[in-house]
Amino acid sequence: MNRLIKSCRLKGLSWISSITTYNQRMFSEQGESHGNKWRGLVKCDANDVALTPISFLERSAKVFRDRTSIVYGSVSYTWEHTYVRCLKLASALTQLGISHQDVVATLMPNVPAMNELHFAVPMAGAVLCTLNTRLDSNMISVILRHSEAKILFVDQELLNVAEGALNLLEKPPTLVLFREQDDSSSLNGNSGIYDYESLVQDGRTEAIRRPKSEWDPISINYTSGTTSRPKGVVYSHRGAYLNSLATTFLHGMGPMPVYLWTVPMFHCNGWCLTWGLAALGGTNVCLRRVCPKDIYESIDQHKVTHMSGAPTVLNMIVNSPSCDRKTLPHKVDIMTGGSPPPQNILFKMEELGFRVSHLYGLTETYGPGTYCIWRPEWDSLPKEEQVKLKARQGMHHFCLEDIDVKDPNTMKSVPEDGKTFGEIMFRGNTVMSGYFKDESATQEAFRGGWFRSGDLAVKHADGYLEVKDRLKDVIISGGENISSVELETVLYSHPAILEAAVVARPDNHWGQTPCAFVKLKEGYEIDAESIIKFCRDKLPHYMAPRTVVFEDLPRTSTGKVQKFVLRDKAKVMGSLS
Repeated sequence: MNRLIKSCRLKGLSWISSITTYNQRMFSEQGESHGNKWRGLVKCDANDVALTPISFLERSAKVFRDRTSIVYGSVSYTWEHTYVRCLKLASALTQLGISHQDVVATLMPNVPAMNELHFAVPMAGAVLCTLNTRLDSNMISVILRHSEAKILFVDQELLNVAEGALNLLEKPPTLVLFREQDDSSSLNGNSGIYDYESLVQDGRTEAIRRPKSEWDPISINYTSGTTSRPKGVVYSHRGAYLNSLATTFLHGMGPMPVYLWTVPMFHCNGWCLTWGLAALGGTNVCLRRVCPKDIYESIDQHKVTHMSGAPTVLNMIVNSPSCDRKTLPHKVDIMTGGSPPPQNILFKMEELGFRVSHLYGLTETYGPGTYCIWRPEWDSLPKEEQVKLKARQGMHHFCLEDIDVKDPNTMKSVPEDGKTFGEIMFRGNTVMSGYFKDESATQEAFRGGWFRSGDLAVKHADGYLEVKDRLKDVIISGGENISSVELETVLYSHPAILEAAVVARPDNHWGQTPCAFVKLKEGYEIDAESIIKFCRDKLPHYMAPRTVVFEDLPRTSTGKVQKFVLRDKAKVMGSLS
């Protein structure tokens, strides 16, 4: 069997994909050695089509043509309507000069245009780059320059930020503005800015520019910057196709789900559900802003069946005032990930009528890579034990070949004892193609034939993973390893604490000591000594925080705490001893 080794390059990004080629020579060779029984088999257009999420939209336009695809306030489209709009938008991109593998960027919240661009951009043969809406003009300019974006689609509320970024660039991309339908303002005063809806209306329903290979890039996702300067993670059409199907499966979705968008579509392309919902003919219920009142109203009005969110979204729901809540008309499945969810938050969500499932992944794994598969025998366990089990990260989904917890130096698997720390490593079809224009970082990430996550975990006796910390977040005090996640779980169980994060503070005697940053719930007052005592009553004393700081936590738009900011603050404090 011949192997075709195909080297692909996207403006400085190199990656190698091994594709099995069933050519006539191979069949002839096998036929000679196996009595000619394999002779005559071929690889051709009839049995070989590049995997791409574009096909999900094409199918839904036929199978679910009259079903609702998008709901946003008074705006509502069917799948047939969405398909035509995406065709026209892809045509408009071509007319604006977009060619094969050009990069098209977006700066938008969860509005219909953001969903449509996930299809229209690859349908034009281009690569989508979705920008974090919480970034400032300087960082946006850095990413636009690095990605070499030719066009930037921007929401009306973020125009000033976008223009600030463009002013920092020598060759700024073309600007396209998305406005609400009730916005009648004119763009006459903004020369060179195109109107989104006008592009759609003026576009033509031309043929789709399909990927030349399923390994072609479909998107660049810049990491959220929780640890360092963002890197551009490249997804392929193949990986996006497979992870879209895997995510809908682990979310427990059947045909025609109704999905509420509380995960940013710019984050791992909405965990690939921007594409996955099209495969099922689902309804995208878009929210410009995420708040508990709008969440409950959307569930009630649109009969939402599924939603997702980082633990910070769950925390927001749990601590919302009763006046913002409504009794759920049915169980709503919610998938959470992004950081380990506090156990008490999971328990309270279940009490409110949500059925919570837990996934784990990274930008480099197209979002979801593992999930905590619930076992029927766990239903008979006490609630407290069920919540502990649900907080685990579980096992890999079926589109990944394998996941393991290994010693990063020896590459040996850690024992399934629930105690031994190791680094989580991935291998399979839904691991990124590489880092854009950063070959050295790509090679380091794939060193040893696995993708190295940088997350520390243990394996339990049933094989399930449980994330304990980021490698750089482990606190080493007096030679003892302290898990910041474990300490944060205890802090979240305090009735007065709304948010908590723990980092290392340098110490001349112990090396490091735990430093807790906490935000209190409204109406509560408590001092640092009381919090320290609370932790000492529940943990070994060396694991309790020695310092407590009261302030709002810096977060990315995906809900992750920016611990590098907190580490810098703790470092400035200096030694406690």
